[in-house]
Amino acid sequence: MTNPLLGTALLAVPVTALYAALNVILTVGLTVNVIRVRTRLKITRGDGGNADLGSAIRAHGNNVENAPLTLLLLLVAELCGGSSLALHVFGGALLVARLAHAFGLLAASRVQVLGVVLTLVVQLGLAGYTLWLRPWG
Repeated sequence: MTNPLLGTALLAVPVTALYAALNVILTVGLTVNVIRVRTRLKITRGDGGNADLGSAIRAHGNNVENAPLTLLLLLVAELCGGSSLALHVFGGALLVARLAHAFGLLAASRVQVLGVVLTLVVQLGLAGYTLWLRPWG
């Protein structure tokens, strides 16, 4: 694929694009939730000692801390020729993990633990897969 304006080659990364878009939608939803809770409680800074707001802030923050790095590694794996099936497994598992973690935090559910564990499994598995692809050679 060529950029018609610059005449340079473009690389298509459809799997990463899909999961990046879905994770951005999740992050925006978590952001809107923080705004909603802040508005309801009339707390504009910090969490005011309110557990619900603290949970909303951490659900958003934790997603922002974990999703981008994992998506970057998904992109690297895709650019290194990773199989579409493997990339979809990692991307789909990441999305499920992030949803489970956010739900668990917001609902005070043990599902949060599943989200944490699955996120770590995806991150380590994707790191190993990327190394297996031998990006240096």
